[in-house]
Amino acid sequence: MSSLRNAIPRRAHKERSQPHSRKKFGILEKHKDYVVRAKAYHKKEEALQKLKERAAFRNPDEFYFKMIKTRTVDGLHRLESGANKYTQEELMLMKTQDIGYILQKLQSEKNKIEKLTTMLHSIDNNPSNRHIYYAEDREEAKSMQSQSARKVAVCASEGIPDHIRRKTAASYRELEARKSRVRELEKLYMDMALQKELQKKGRKRKLREDEIISPTSKPIYKWRAERKR
Repeated sequence: MSSLRNAIPRRAHKERSQPHSRKKFGILEKHKDYVVRAKAYHKKEEALQKLKERAAFRNPDEFYFKMIKTRTVDGLHRLESGANKYTQEELMLMKTQDIGYILQKLQSEKNKIEKLTTMLHSIDNNPSNRHIYYAEDREEAKSMQSQSARKVAVCASEGIPDHIRRKTAASYRELEARKSRVRELEKLYMDMALQKELQKKGRKRKLREDEIISPTSKPIYKWRAERKR
């Protein structure tokens, strides 16, 4: 019955537009516009009601640390800046600990790379069976060399099972990823070591481009020589 009821054409009830005598007041509000406005009004009303309830049932002994670590700016609570939270000695200590952690991870990655390289070298190290071929000219030598290389590749591919080949390829991918990580860690270690040295006492200045013998993309600093007692 519902399908038949929907199949019967119905009259479309249209909302009237703004009368011509009231055109100066703008477009007449439709029902869908009223729904949007009413939802927004009730949403704000509910939010205000919740805030009033929280203020009414507030615990006068309530305390949390943001009460003493914030200040009001233009009616908004702003956290205090923690830029000068630590002393110079504490910053140096934290920088040293960070450098030590990076150095430890770098050494760990190098050890894993060495183990992977040794394992893959032992897998790829085929028996050194050599055959000597004699050719009449260079063209014949090139053809014989290409044929021998093709035979070696076919024998190597036929002798290794598929699961071993997949594991070897995955190990090679892991080796390249670890080498890339080592390069990133070395770069990070050099940058952190430079920042640590710049935090130490002593007069220093950044060299200009014309003063650098071998130009690099990184900044170069020069410390003033001081007499040590």
